[in-house]
Amino acid sequence: MAVSWAHLERLSTDFLGIPPTSAALPFDTYTLFVHVLPAFLSFYVVAVLVILPGTRTLRIALLPLIVFLAFHAAIFVDFSCGNPQRAYLNAGFGFVMFCVVMRTLEWTFLKDPLRRRVEPAPLIGVFIDAFDLTINVRGVGWNWSKGLRFPPDTRPTSRVWFAIYVLLSALFHSFMCGILHTAMQTLAPEAFTAAGEATIFDNTLPPLIRYTRSSIISTFTLLAIYAVIQMNYDIGTFIGVTIFQQDPAQWPPVFNEPWKSTSLHDFWTYRWHQLMRRSFIVLGGWPLGFVFGRVGYVLGSYLASGILHSVLMATLSWNIEWWCMPLSFGMMAVAVIIEHAFMQMTGRRVGGWIGRVWTMIWLLMWGNMMVDRFARAGLLEASRVFGNAAQAKEIVEHYVTALDGWLRAYAS
Repeated sequence: MAVSWAHLERLSTDFLGIPPTSAALPFDTYTLFVHVLPAFLSFYVVAVLVILPGTRTLRIALLPLIVFLAFHAAIFVDFSCGNPQRAYLNAGFGFVMFCVVMRTLEWTFLKDPLRRRVEPAPLIGVFIDAFDLTINVRGVGWNWSKGLRFPPDTRPTSRVWFAIYVLLSALFHSFMCGILHTAMQTLAPEAFTAAGEATIFDNTLPPLIRYTRSSIISTFTLLAIYAVIQMNYDIGTFIGVTIFQQDPAQWPPVFNEPWKSTSLHDFWTYRWHQLMRRSFIVLGGWPLGFVFGRVGYVLGSYLASGILHSVLMATLSWNIEWWCMPLSFGMMAVAVIIEHAFMQMTGRRVGGWIGRVWTMIWLLMWGNMMVDRFARAGLLEASRVFGNAAQAKEIVEHYVTALDGWLRAYAS
């Protein structure tokens, strides 16, 4: 397998012109203006065009250029500047470029212009609307977000107190990132080694303790991902409301207490964030749904999520197992399809305490595989920057070390 991936990397370098990691250009003023900004500016141009009528032909003509610019920027610019602990920046930028390509693909073939749910704006408003469209990943206030459920908002209604609330939330979740990172590193230092060598599984332990331990690590990782996304969303909300004077209603909550999920459908389609929902539907849901109906729609959407996560890992290391993420997310789709079949046969939705247990078991079963592949790609090593909970570090290390000792003692 290692040989085959070596051939794949060599093929990408020779045929597609993808430079090896060591040859990527460090992010600086030159790469910003030559490689990064052209991708964003072309994306903004398409956002302007999709608001204006009669621009479909021009959008189609621009599509290959934007795909090339996004791909070029994601591959040729090293935002980590050679620092493995900042490699997460490359993954984040790859994620952004993926969104640029997916949203451009959808906008290109739309027959009717996109509209905000407000009165038509003058010409200068078109450019403001286009800027909102480029950063509004869920389509809040736009006609293309039809069908998306936003969580209930319990935050303060006053603009001042709303801003204070999201700022405190960002600080709290930043602190939680550090707490969880410290817990993960204490429990599984082997997961923070070099890419390709890291793992969350300790093969010296018997299977029951090994997977109990890896499930705890996976739970910490899932909570850390939640905290990172919430922290960044709070920062974006604070900037939007205070600097750009946006209405707080343009920033509805991004999560809805995912730990209260009573089914996989409830978790993935409502309680977990829906930031990438539209892109997954466009990439996988619509094509497979057209061929196989509802089952294809569900399966295609989750497979698209798996593809995105594989691409993100590839920005860290080419030495990954590309089948892993599509399989893991594909099994999430299988669970959602099973729940739908259960409802059709019994007339009752999956729910209650049995639904909670079913959801957690399925998430952990496949979550172990996902997190282990994250570790193998070097993502946990790259996340050391979040280990900033110095005040609580000794307390966390004490209790997590005690937990690890108890598990190992039980295994012996």
